[in-house]
Amino acid sequence: MKKRLDNLIANAGIATRSEAKKLIRGKRITADGKVVTDPAAKFDPEETKLEFDGSPLRIRDYVYLMMNKPAGVVCATEDNVFSTVCDLLPEEYQSFAPYPVGRLDKDTEGFVLLSNDGDLAHRVISPKHHVPKRYYAKIEGTVTEQHKELFQKGVTLEDGYVTMPAQLFLLSADEIELIIYEGKFHQVKRMFEAVGCKVTYLKRLEIGPLVLDKTLALGEIRELSDQELELLKSVL
Repeated sequence: MKKRLDNLIANAGIATRSEAKKLIRGKRITADGKVVTDPAAKFDPEETKLEFDGSPLRIRDYVYLMMNKPAGVVCATEDNVFSTVCDLLPEEYQSFAPYPVGRLDKDTEGFVLLSNDGDLAHRVISPKHHVPKRYYAKIEGTVTEQHKELFQKGVTLEDGYVTMPAQLFLLSADEIELIIYEGKFHQVKRMFEAVGCKVTYLKRLEIGPLVLDKTLALGEIRELSDQELELLKSVL
């Protein structure tokens, strides 16, 4: 499929779309050995050899991003009131139009996966794949060993829904980690409310085999490594 040259360069990850226009007009891009100076020129990267300063361009269709979401930001592509995770994306990823794979509550922090790969996104969030998600939480109320047994059996929520078995780990009197295998609306908070406790802070640490990069500050983002991507795909 033919696409605009500035978009193709942006998809190669060497420049933003606006920077790509400068590279093109600076005569640094060739198509089958010929200099191209029109950013709107269209090419099929499968049929045309595109090069930047003499080196082949690696054109990609998909991006896979790890974000450490801050509180106050919603997991959506757009919102009329609040900032979204897509608002935090660097310009170099805007042309890919990635979206959040699954959701975190507005006041929840932590790991959000963003991608424009619809097939992978569907498999990550599909209940039949049971992709585990690990959370860290601070709890108001008393969490005991008995709660571990309740969570392991499945918790009955206020609407009568019984959750899939979950793994609860007690870290301290008011700190826990929890692994769930589904993603119902406000699920972690509702599970604790169902046993007489309240979540006062929540952060997602892991999605499947992927662990939130501890070097990412709140609001920061990076691409998954090839190894991380293959690891994720291996469990789907």
